[in-house]
Amino acid sequence: MTTQGPPSEPEPFRTAVESMTSAAVRPEIKLGPIRPPQRLAPFSYALGAEIKHSASEPVGEYSDGDAFGRLILLYDPQGDEAWQGTLRLVAYIQADVDAALAEDSLLPEVAWSWLHDALEGRTAEYVALGGTITATTSVRFGEIAGPPKAHQLEMRASWTSQTLMIKPQVEAFCEVLEYAAGLPPVGITSISNRFPTA
Repeated sequence: MTTQGPPSEPEPFRTAVESMTSAAVRPEIKLGPIRPPQRLAPFSYALGAEIKHSASEPVGEYSDGDAFGRLILLYDPQGDEAWQGTLRLVAYIQADVDAALAEDSLLPEVAWSWLHDALEGRTAEYVALGGTITATTSVRFGEIAGPPKAHQLEMRASWTSQTLMIKPQVEAFCEVLEYAAGLPPVGITSISNRFPTA
């Protein structure tokens, strides 16, 4: 009995992956390939993204301000009725946030607007956008390491690209990661990073 190798990747999928990996992101974001899920679609590719801390930037004992995410490309040549197309992008972002932001009742709406505005600002070539925003507070008790309270923002979203040129959509995803991590706009230095607190 012979074992067939993996099917050759279709040209549309290869084109989409090439576009995905050509995204330009700011230097604070480390972006690279990660292992994609194997059973969600016939073909898949994934990028992992995280905020890098510079060598001169002090990192807290509990890594306050950490943020990371992943963006998965799913391709089904036959299309999917729920997707309304053949190319589906699935995004996940998790970021530490401060207490004031975590307790803001409008945080889910604001975070969702980050994604919507980032996509709209770069491309209109997508449909079927949906997802969830979750803000959590964890309180530690007893002999367990970590801060007494930790606050996190979590975004899960997916949408269908109507173009193989998905570079702008990857850049939109990274823009949302920037917002979630609280990075200042490009060219702006955060005062809090320059003047340590006592």
